[in-house]
Amino acid sequence: MIEYVSTRNPSIRVRSSKAILDGQAEGGGLYVPSDLDLVRTDYHDIIKGDFRSMAKAVWNIFFDDYGDKLIDSLVERSYKNKFASEDITPLVKTHSSSNEAYILELYHGPTSAFKDVALSALPNLMSAARSMNDFTDDIMILTATSGDTGSAAIQGFRDVPGTGIIVFYPYGGVSDTQRLQMVTPDSSNVTACAIRGNFDDAQTGVKRLFREIPKPVSGVSLSSANSINIGRLVPQIVYYFSAYAQLLNAGAIADGDKIDFVVPTGNFGDIMAGWYALKMGLPIRRLVCASNKNDVLTEFLNTGHYDRKREFYKTTSPSMDILVSSNLERLLYYVCGADHTVAYMKQLEQTGEYTITADELAEIKSVFTGIYAGDDEGAAAIKDVFEADKYLMDTHTSIAWACMEKYQDASDCSGVPAVVLSTASPYKFSAAVLEALGEDLTGSDEGNMNKCHEITGAAIPSGLAGIFKKPIVHSDVIEISDMKTYVIEKCNDRD
Repeated sequence: MIEYVSTRNPSIRVRSSKAILDGQAEGGGLYVPSDLDLVRTDYHDIIKGDFRSMAKAVWNIFFDDYGDKLIDSLVERSYKNKFASEDITPLVKTHSSSNEAYILELYHGPTSAFKDVALSALPNLMSAARSMNDFTDDIMILTATSGDTGSAAIQGFRDVPGTGIIVFYPYGGVSDTQRLQMVTPDSSNVTACAIRGNFDDAQTGVKRLFREIPKPVSGVSLSSANSINIGRLVPQIVYYFSAYAQLLNAGAIADGDKIDFVVPTGNFGDIMAGWYALKMGLPIRRLVCASNKNDVLTEFLNTGHYDRKREFYKTTSPSMDILVSSNLERLLYYVCGADHTVAYMKQLEQTGEYTITADELAEIKSVFTGIYAGDDEGAAAIKDVFEADKYLMDTHTSIAWACMEKYQDASDCSGVPAVVLSTASPYKFSAAVLEALGEDLTGSDEGNMNKCHEITGAAIPSGLAGIFKKPIVHSDVIEISDMKTYVIEKCNDRD
């Protein structure tokens, strides 16, 4: 039986369904499995079958209070007829690297971003958890987004009975296509609101609201769709197993061979899912944490010093423009222990920085490598890979690609395949992709998208093709200091 504990207070112990309902633990901690020995398994038992079979196997391990029959139903409901690829997360081989390199395509869901894999699942997990815990309150989902979580969460929770969702995104800090995906849905339980600040401001504000108003009005409780919710993170573990199974089935590796994963990283959730896959027993050699110019994680993984006081940059990979990587707290808990984690998080809040011990850093560096690449390096990767393979990457995947090449040039990677986790369809960032290809912009995102299609021939996902014709439904822009009042008003106004 797996119990979940808070990273800041291990005496708080709940089952998975309650952890999913809460989103964040009391006191601001994140829920983690209390005993990693209970998640360790024979990876062969997971990789047999298709993606849905793997999802059922992983969910049954982490969400064991749901039961096999309910898990089977929830997986089918989450992934049936929602993804353009039958494989859900297909693996594509490229030829633009001197070593074996693959891209795991995670963008075939309804909003064309990797967040769809988890956020197609979370609403179903949460709805079942309400019944399992005799929970009668409506649930208001609060989500901070750097671009893709917001639209994926809206699509996942729209029209789900007993729920509402408020998405906060940085004003001027997302692509126009990302913004339109959030502000055009007209479901009555959906709200998207811009804040005057960056993603870190939005995320800090949401975390504060969980502490200050866990029940903003009578009959409503708050929860989260960000990867601070363990129900968001666990479904992401599945595609690491899927990637390994696809390599094995293609004859690219022998059973038991270790592989590297290169993960474009902002909030540390996607790569943390890879760490859990490693702890479950999947043969992973290295987890390469790829950052853009906001390289706070690269510094941390190389020096043990975390410093969010650095200058914040707006880049062409906005979903990675993050200086406070919340899910790193989960790794700290396992490596440093609860007492040190509490101390580090307190230092981060009060001074904006902390430094872990040399032994703690050595343990983290035994698995993780931190590398960063700038906008120019990402743009060069888009151009190089397209010219060599006619394969079009988005601006986040290209950062990971550039980091992979740096990593392989500096390390002995001979015979070790690298899998780059993609982030989104290139059409969510058409302007930056066109510029990377050396093309002039048209003056509008719609024109840029169409021109990108004409030049490359890459298909425009159906969920993006008509986005510019939809009317704007959500136009609110507020100050960070007004988030609390805004949430209370929306909870009072719910249908």
